[in-house]
Formats: sequence, structure tokens, C-alpha cells
Amino acid sequence: MAATQTGIYDARKQLGWPQAIILGIQHVFAMFGATVLVPLLTGLSVSVTLFCAGIATLWFHFITKGKVPVFLGSSFAFLGAFASIANGDPALLPYATGGILCAGLVYVVLAALIYALGAKRVMTLFPPVVTGPIIVLIGLILAPSALNNCLSGTLANPGQPRWIISVIAIAVIIICNIFGKGMIKILPILISIIVSYIVAFVAGWTKPLTFNGIIALPPFHMPKFEIGAIITCVVVALAAIIEHVGDVAAIGATCGKNFIKDPGLTRTLLGDGIGTSIAGALGGPANTTYSENTGVVALTGVYDPFVLRVAAVVAILLSIIPAVDGFINTIPDEVIGGISFVLYGMISAIGLRTLVEHKVDFANQRNVIIAAIILVSGLAFNSSPAQFRFGTVTLSFGGLACAAVLGIVLNAILPGKDYTFED
Repeated sequence: MAATQTGIYDARKQLGWPQAIILGIQHVFAMFGATVLVPLLTGLSVSVTLFCAGIATLWFHFITKGKVPVFLGSSFAFLGAFASIANGDPALLPYATGGILCAGLVYVVLAALIYALGAKRVMTLFPPVVTGPIIVLIGLILAPSALNNCLSGTLANPGQPRWIISVIAIAVIIICNIFGKGMIKILPILISIIVSYIVAFVAGWTKPLTFNGIIALPPFHMPKFEIGAIITCVVVALAAIIEHVGDVAAIGATCGKNFIKDPGLTRTLLGDGIGTSIAGALGGPANTTYSENTGVVALTGVYDPFVLRVAAVVAILLSIIPAVDGFINTIPDEVIGGISFVLYGMISAIGLRTLVEHKVDFANQRNVIIAAIILVSGLAFNSSPAQFRFGTVTLSFGGLACAAVLGIVLNAILPGKDYTFED
């Protein structure tokens, strides 16, 4: 068995099929909480969302030649767009998903431009001094949601220290990752879920099990189109593309490979964009390369994209089997919170590693200013999103989008650039 320090790039060969499948299931648990949160917030169907995430991920792996260990889960970047378009009215959701379909086509247009002009001209906008802090910011922005999950049960039930479950989940991950051997070392998330779930079950803190039927197709719906909704989603897509580049850089840094070069941004953008358009066509939310799963890849050292394809298939199965979906929903928020606490920190650590490995010079005041503006503006606008009103349409831009735009602009206009993108 290969040591996790050197990375496992072929799980089926190095570990065997059973272990590879278990690793894929672990990725499902990592993405599940955040993926289903978007439909819960927007009013979309959870089962449709899971189905779309699975289909989009398989498409992404097909178009990227199976080289990039990425899972496409539901994107938080478009929550403002959903609020602006539907405003809680289920009858308006088809117009929002119609806008999502069009937003995915923006990725296709940019992919075509990169194919025609070359990635170098585009990537000069995204040097490590920009992408590194953005990756750090992704983890920092997600951190409060992890803490909220850790404390939600205790706050709702004073006198019940449910936060202990989160501490157990975190402790199991640390023990498995630091002291574990063999499969224990590369399955810390799944083992953590099992151990902390058992404790929660014994304490009577698991959620009730409810489901209807044995097998049921997700309730797909056709999109509808309205110019205001389309413009809203297209504008958000331009900001989400920046996040895509940061995520691809993050997973590349994790695996020690340059995925921006091979299979290339053209293919990753096509994978993400068309995956989002497929989701919009079926009545689901926009998809994005999932940082939660990048955290799992970093934590386990298993870089084989096959395990992410296993996760995609499992997500599709979850979408059509109500009993499985119902059981997963019994997992306490504290378990998800404890796991997320570690994973989100791993994401930020990847951003720091990006800065170190590319030798970003922070003795250069220019680099300090860019990183500082990205981090502070990202956290600030995440609490108070920037809003712009165009007629009856209000566009909302959160912390990650604002920070990315400011970072790119500052990098473009400030003198003293000390990094050159290599094709």
C-alpha cells in the first residue's frame, strides 16, 4: 500500500475496489450537508439537487478525461440570485433555474475564448498572490457555518451539551489521521461519522427517520426564461468563474499537478459550465467545484478521480432511494459541524501552501496589499453583501465574489508584478 504522504493516484490498484468504493462514499458524506443546504434555502428539491450533482460530476470527469478529482455540488454563489428572482415564491423558481441554465453557458463562452486565445492571457489575471488568498478565504468564509452546526443542538436544547459530538468527530479525525495505519489513516471522515453517530444515537440526539416509498424519481421541472432573471444569473456567473479557477488551482496544489495546464481550463470550464446548465434544465441549482471534497482529498492523500466518480453515482442513488436519503438526514448537525470544522481549515491551509510553494514574496509591499484587500473585503462583504439595483432587479455579491474582483483588479493595475504564468 502506498503511503499517504506520497499520495494514492490509483485507488483500485493500490487499495483494491472495496476500499476505493468506501473512499467514494466518504466523499458523499463530506459534500452532503452543504449540497442539500442550497435547496433547503431556496425551496428547490433536495433529491433533484443530489441527482444533478451526480450527473454534473460524471459529465465533468468525462470532459476532463477523468484527470481531476473534483465533485460538483450545489453552489452558494447564486443564493442571492435565487432570492432576487423567486423571493420565496415556488412559482418563480423555474425562472431562476432558467437563469442558471444560461449562467452555465457563460462558462462555455469563456472556455471557447481560452481555446482560441490561450490560457496564458487569462491566467495572468490569476497569479498565486490572488488565488492563494482566495483559497484561504474560501475556508474562512465557510468556517462560521461549521461552528453553527457544532452548536445548533446545544443552543436549541439548553442543558444538553450536544457540542460534545462535534468534539468527538474532530478528535476521531485527528487520531485517525495522525496515529492511524493503513485504511484507518485514509478513512478518517467516514470513521469519524460512524463513531460520533453511535455516540449521538446512544445519547438520543439523532434526528428522527422519515421517508415515503422505496424508490421514487426526483421531481424534475422544466426551466422558464425571463430576461431579468437571465441577466442576474449571468452576472453572478462571471464572479463564480473566478471561484472555479481558484478551486482548480487548489485541487492542483493538493495533488501536486497543474490541472490548469492539463487537462486545461477549457475543459474544466466546460465541465463546470455544462454541468450547471444540465442542473438548470432539470430544475436544480448551479453546481461548482466543491471545496469540501478538496479538503477530503487533502486530508486523506487519495488523489484518484475514480473515488469522486463513485461519489457521483452514490449521489444519484441517494436521489432515487427515499429510505437512504431519510437515514442520512438523521445524522445530527453536530457531526457535520465537527467534520466541516476540520475540512474548512484544510481548505485554508491549501491556500497558504499555494503561497509558500509558489514563493510569493511578502517582502514586496504590492503582494501584501493585494492579499490584505482580498482577505478583509472577503470577510466584510460576506457579512454585508454588496448590492446593485438595475430597475426592478437587485444583484447581490457576497464576500468571495467581491474579494476576487478586487484582487484581480489590484493585480492588474499595481506596478511591480513578480510572477509569470508558464504555459
